[in-house]
Amino acid sequence: MTNYQWILIVLIGIVGFIVQARLRSVFSKYSKTSLQRGMTGADIARMMLRDNGISDVQVVPARGTLTDHYNPKTRTVGLSEGVYNSNSIAAAAVAAHECGHAVQHARAYAPLEMRSALVPVISFASSLSTWVVLAGILLINTFPILFWAGIAMIAASALFALITLPVEFNASERAMEWLKASRTLNGEEVAQAKAPLNWAAATYLVAALAAVATLLYYLSFARRS
Repeated sequence: MTNYQWILIVLIGIVGFIVQARLRSVFSKYSKTSLQRGMTGADIARMMLRDNGISDVQVVPARGTLTDHYNPKTRTVGLSEGVYNSNSIAAAAVAAHECGHAVQHARAYAPLEMRSALVPVISFASSLSTWVVLAGILLINTFPILFWAGIAMIAASALFALITLPVEFNASERAMEWLKASRTLNGEEVAQAKAPLNWAAATYLVAALAAVATLLYYLSFARRS
């Protein structure tokens, strides 16, 4: 590994740590700031789905912290304990963001469909890719196909991380547009809701950079062989 590669990996790690810490701090801050309208995350999610003509998606509680998600298979928006019953700014932002994914699904948003198609591949590749590529490095001169199979798995993970970026950014855009248009948020609440969404988006950006850096790192072994 070259000095530049080490520097890149260390920088991404540091940035990732800072972004995660900032996300937790911002989410904690706006989890304590109540909405003027007093609606809970569950109320907001159901209202956004209804306003977008989506009647086949249920809003359900999800165990844990920051476990909010949209499941296209079960057509459910799962909201964590700190979002489902909370009437905070952070809860409003997160609930609307997850419903943004439901709207993407209903509108056949291409990047979401691409990411969903990659899920089975990533589920298989993520658990084996590192071991396959390491074995390939050891046998690169005698059994190179093993190395390239591992590289293909890592490349699929990098592609998944890159496709995730427009999916997450677009969900946040849809969330903020609806929150403003529906007047669910007013005045400074709009800027306050953007903060946790922006920092959450930054975590996906860092993850994508890390995935690409990992791919480039392992590809460097091919150039040296």
